[in-house]
Amino acid sequence: MKNLIIRTITGVFFVTFVIGSIIWDKWIFAALFLVFSMLGLWEFFKIFGKNLQLGIQKYFGLLAAAFLFVSVTLCAFGVWDVKFLLLNIPLLFIVFIIELFSKNQHPLNNISLVLIGIFYVVLPFSLLMFFFNPGFVVGVEQSTFLLGFFILIWSNDTFAYLCGSILGKHKLFKRISPKKTWEGSIGGAVLTVFIGFILSKYFVAVDVIDWIIISIIIIFTATIGDLIESMLKRSLKIKDTGNIFPGHGGMLDRFDAVFIAVPFVLLYLILFI
Repeated sequence: MKNLIIRTITGVFFVTFVIGSIIWDKWIFAALFLVFSMLGLWEFFKIFGKNLQLGIQKYFGLLAAAFLFVSVTLCAFGVWDVKFLLLNIPLLFIVFIIELFSKNQHPLNNISLVLIGIFYVVLPFSLLMFFFNPGFVVGVEQSTFLLGFFILIWSNDTFAYLCGSILGKHKLFKRISPKKTWEGSIGGAVLTVFIGFILSKYFVAVDVIDWIIISIIIIFTATIGDLIESMLKRSLKIKDTGNIFPGHGGMLDRFDAVFIAVPFVLLYLILFI
């Protein structure tokens, strides 16, 4: 019971911060997720690089990640031209140069960890900034689509958990996540699509059909994201990636669904909205 209370209180504060930043101002949201990006990447380095000698690579990785996030944000908000994103390419290749002079015994592992961390954690967070303008129309910005995206992410997670707790019998992916069930996933999916339909009545940034399709995309990708995180943690034999969110674990635990969902939802927006 005590853990449930802590989990609930943490969840309320977390949701309030995220929703508040979305509604308040896009730059506030960007600043919040820049902090989340740095914390998430540091957590990634800490748990997956504990047996490696990352040294200066950790700090340069954070610097390169911060520049990637800022450059994507400025392009998404129309401050920079998209061509400036190309500056990230040589910056990321400096990771290889640093490793050349580091004299580490596992250079490929170090390089891979830094680049994968940036790609897996920071890139999806930065791409969220494009959700302020889902139609990619110059000068048109609003917060409803981004707000709806998070509502669907949280709805899928919450309803899957509740349905699984009540009805769950058949394991969804026993090798990776023994607690997830087909009943929970299906129940969560049905209710999340319903939430997507409801959102379309109030958040008119996209049409009802698009909201339903996006809901389905989120259902699949968010579930896959959760399973991928479970796979990574199982490989290290750990329960949580951190304890920054009491009752919920670390940054990677809290955003595992977001990491995989964002690029696929963005792809749909680019192709069909």
